[in-house]
Amino acid sequence: MKKPSLPKRPTTYLSESTFERWTANQLKAETEWEQCLFVDCNFAEADLRHKRFIDCRFERCNLALATFTGAGLQGVQFSECKLTGVQFAACQDMLFGVDFEQCQLHYASFAGKKMRGTSFRHCSCTEADFTQADLRNASFAHTTLSRAIFHHTQLSGADFTTATDFTIDPENNSLRSARFTMAGLVGLVGKYDLVIE
Repeated sequence: MKKPSLPKRPTTYLSESTFERWTANQLKAETEWEQCLFVDCNFAEADLRHKRFIDCRFERCNLALATFTGAGLQGVQFSECKLTGVQFAACQDMLFGVDFEQCQLHYASFAGKKMRGTSFRHCSCTEADFTQADLRNASFAHTTLSRAIFHHTQLSGADFTTATDFTIDPENNSLRSARFTMAGLVGLVGKYDLVIE
């Protein structure tokens, strides 16, 4: 039986659904935002609890330390955004779906999230927490993962071929069919104190 295909995310947005240089105060009036484009907005430390963003895109926005407790992120794309310290782990689990391109995700937490097929492209994820996340078939293309935490993380089929600076313990994470380059193998055997030439 063929699985139903998911609806495609919008690639264009209506002018009345495009919001430039907004602050968090301008988001207060609504609890649900659908097919909206946010550009150059400053939502740093914003209280976005229990808001729903459906098929939305954030471009060049500052969301550092924004609070997403109980928020719904469904089919949300972040491009060139600052997301330092964001606790995505506190978002609603139902239909959670995000993708990132050229984003700063330092100290962000995805602990326990189901994120199959999530794309991290050209991102910096220094000390991000992926503990117990389901990242099957995720892509970390050209993404830096310095001191990122992978513990009991489901990484089957994930693509690390162009990722850098990661350390992943194969004994504590599921890596079946995950993709690495020869150079990337250092990040898998670091705890064994081997000399690889």
